[in-house]
Amino acid sequence: MLKILDAKGGTGRELISKLKERAGKSNPQIEQSVAKIIAEVRSHGDKAVREYTLKFDGSLPEPLELGRKEMKAAVQSCNSSFLKAIDRASKNITEFHERQRQQSWFTTSPDGVMMGQRVRGLARVGIYVPGGTAAYPSSVLMNAIPAKIAGVGQIIMTTPPGKHGRPNPNIMAAAYAAGVDRVFQIGGAQAVAALAFGTETVPMVDKIVGPGNIYVATAKKQLYGTVGIDMVAGPSEILILADETANPVFLAADLMSQAEHDVLASAILLTTSRDVAEKTIAEISRQIQTLSRREQIKQSLENYGAVVLCGSLEDAVSFANQLAPEHLELCVSNPMEYLGSIDNAGSVFLGEYSPEPLGDYYAGPNHVLPTSGTARFFSPLSVDSFIKKSSFLYYTKPALKAAEDDIIALAQAEGLTAHANSIRVRGGNG
Repeated sequence: MLKILDAKGGTGRELISKLKERAGKSNPQIEQSVAKIIAEVRSHGDKAVREYTLKFDGSLPEPLELGRKEMKAAVQSCNSSFLKAIDRASKNITEFHERQRQQSWFTTSPDGVMMGQRVRGLARVGIYVPGGTAAYPSSVLMNAIPAKIAGVGQIIMTTPPGKHGRPNPNIMAAAYAAGVDRVFQIGGAQAVAALAFGTETVPMVDKIVGPGNIYVATAKKQLYGTVGIDMVAGPSEILILADETANPVFLAADLMSQAEHDVLASAILLTTSRDVAEKTIAEISRQIQTLSRREQIKQSLENYGAVVLCGSLEDAVSFANQLAPEHLELCVSNPMEYLGSIDNAGSVFLGEYSPEPLGDYYAGPNHVLPTSGTARFFSPLSVDSFIKKSSFLYYTKPALKAAEDDIIALAQAEGLTAHANSIRVRGGNG
């Protein structure tokens, strides 16, 4: 299932290239189909949304929109242990993201100049939530709670209708807990387009966040610029750095926890110990027998998994920074020693009792993370993702006069004589 590779001889570069190639693949047929759906929704609004919902979901739910009352009602049908877990997870996620709040500010100078920055939440945000077998209440919390903290005026959620014409009750319960305002029973590219342009029923939003299948991801990509998006997420990834003290039982479990997401998911172990490598592979073979998605895990590990022997932990850290993984676990004797060396990772999990699922569901940091190497320049979803900033300034006449010559010199250097004239006329030299 997994082969042990040696980091020497270019294996690392080959592995990184293979993962980048996987991430960059696109399907021209899907691109064309999504473009058609977007055009239809833009032109025909609700009519197109309803037609595509009937076509892809097999039924048209009524009503299309559900509010806080329906969300609250869904709570009654949920398991009590699930509801308690949602409540505790919500508190952890809220506490973490509260620390990300930014404040507006302004400053003054003795000459009467004032300037500053206003920070405020977006007016309206759309959250896409998958349904069916990929129904993730945790994603509702991770997307909606930071938006609420940021001061977003209205949070709109879209999710495909279930078999009985209602969304998954666990998703609805999470939406209620997270403060979602309205829910629309639509999915796919048509839901993304409806949020981007607005229809007679679905309000237009300023930004769309949340995971989805290839059609949803493609729609977000094509509509970026018309509407803001969080990111174009690729397949899930985990990279584990392990020394000779690491527990192979834990390593195997954590690798498979990501491999079960998708046949394109990547699960890689970097270790300085051949013994740990061999025992981890044996543990995967043992543990996989009891897992419901074992066939998917096998395919993922065979195609995009690896166990790589590294000469030192410093070499492993260098490899990790090149790969820039979504999730990075440091299963080493002193993980804090290496945290400062990790420059590129979506989220870092320190020590053998901080497994990746802890971050997925409960601890507090956001689980919406950059994938496919984009952790080199992108950050996790946060309160910052739901705010906008604008600057302001005020100059007195004497303050502008003092700056006049410098501004005119800069404008003339750029050949922008109207810019220079705008300053000059205020100094009486126009």
